Amino acid sequence: MVLAGTPTAAAGDPPQSVPDWIRHHAVALDHVDPAGPDDDLMPLRGSIGEAHIVGLGESTHGAAEELTLKHRTLRLLVEQLGFRSIAFEEQWTTGLQVNEYIRTGKGDLNTVMSQLGGQWQTQEVADLLRWLRDFNTERVDKVQFIGVEYYLTGPSAYDGIDAYVAGAAPEKLAELRSHLHAIRPATPNMNDHVSWYQGVPDKKPYVDHAHRVHDLIAGVPHQPGSSAHELALQHARQIVSFYEHYRLSFADSLGYRDAHAAQNLRWWREFTGDKVAYWAASAHTANAPQLRIAVPPAPDLRFPSAGSYLRQWYGQGYLSIGFTFDHGAVSLGPGKTAAMPPPASDWFEQPFGKVHLDQFALDLRRPAPTAVRRWLAAPVKTRGLAHGGPDSYMDGGSLGQWFDVVVHRQEVSPAVPT
Repeated sequence: MVLAGTPTAAAGDPPQSVPDWIRHHAVALDHVDPAGPDDDLMPLRGSIGEAHIVGLGESTHGAAEELTLKHRTLRLLVEQLGFRSIAFEEQWTTGLQVNEYIRTGKGDLNTVMSQLGGQWQTQEVADLLRWLRDFNTERVDKVQFIGVEYYLTGPSAYDGIDAYVAGAAPEKLAELRSHLHAIRPATPNMNDHVSWYQGVPDKKPYVDHAHRVHDLIAGVPHQPGSSAHELALQHARQIVSFYEHYRLSFADSLGYRDAHAAQNLRWWREFTGDKVAYWAASAHTANAPQLRIAVPPAPDLRFPSAGSYLRQWYGQGYLSIGFTFDHGAVSLGPGKTAAMPPPASDWFEQPFGKVHLDQFALDLRRPAPTAVRRWLAAPVKTRGLAHGGPDSYMDGGSLGQWFDVVVHRQEVSPAVPT
């Protein structure tokens, strides 16, 4: 019988092959239930160590067990390691709504869920937000939620800026409103606003107005460290990012997106001082400065991941955990699923299927023989976008570069839509 938290191989000569090394160092995880016992996670706590930003990257959206294993890991970070912020692959303004819900309990969870990106509208994510709300009840050190994306920045950012200037510098309000009026979305449906803006031939005036708003906020006299000023300035940054993003070519916007997501996370870390969990797809959390996503027959997607910036800025203070699976099916949205066959022979997950555990954690930084070090340093290839079909894959860099720790599940089922 394998005890939870212990390597699965018997003591003896050090393993020499990749499969043997994985089996020797894989730590059994007993279950995927976020509400279940957590004794089996203690070795993962040791792997996290002193990291103050932890990436929780899922190999593809819509896999129920990857989401629940991430939830389990987040509980470990919050309950035992003092993490007090969760940065999500989600919009800044939507994140403000979620933060209000989990910190105050006000609002309706179904309404909150309907505001999230489609990939997060699942029962598994709803359970996560419900737990965060319950954890925060009657606590002083509440967990906070931040969206690090900008590309659907909604009206609440404009409202927040207007309210701040009205109180802090009313003499500048008329000037501010002249710029806000020129760029404020005419509809609360930001997808409609994006469609309209994409059809505007000359986008420069909108970008200019957005920068004028930012510069006006930056110039408002304020006390050093004023949280109200910082929040207003952050609203303005997201508006600038929105208008700049949709002015770029699609290829250039990919790199712009992850660079600014990383900057937003860094700003939040400095603003709050919190230890932060970064919840997103592995394409964003991995330390992958040369990431490529192939989605044949479409052009490749290439960009430095947000995680690569975090590693550059924080060194080993940023820990990258990749959540992977062997086979099963994932949700592509309400009523849509996709079968996920076992990994191809040249994908890094392929040896994990030979471990006779339903799920396990593996610290890739453990001492390793030459064959394993070569495997970790070899060009990486892995599962791509679920909606891209079986021919989609990711590469660029190496497994040992992308992830410090892998949490692997053998079979996954589709996440349950809300």
